[in-house]
Amino acid sequence: MIIGAHSVICSTDPQADHRFLRDVLRLPAVDGGGGYLIFGLPSAEASVHPSSTDNLQQELYLLCDNIDMFVSEMRKNSVPCGPVQDQGWGLLTEVTLPGGGRLGVYQPRHERPAGNEAKK
Repeated sequence: MIIGAHSVICSTDPQADHRFLRDVLRLPAVDGGGGYLIFGLPSAEASVHPSSTDNLQQELYLLCDNIDMFVSEMRKNSVPCGPVQDQGWGLLTEVTLPGGGRLGVYQPRHERPAGNEAKK
């Protein structure tokens, strides 16, 4: 029934964020029409968190297999990262996109759902 997920990242500078996703994170992309890029993402998972009715926002996090290597790579590309925080369920940092948005990236410690094994 469900064949995938489409995430939207809002940006004040879409072209700069496109370059970041394509050139720094090396995500594959296709032209969805008129130069509107759609980026491929690795396997995904979803969870539902309790929240108050005042805070029903959706969030996007990217997963990595080594947070220290990820932060090091971002620094090489002059991409600001927040400090790595040990959350118990994983090691979390936050990347500031060129367009000003923030994106969480974490190295999970939790079990991953079947079908989400990283392709090597």
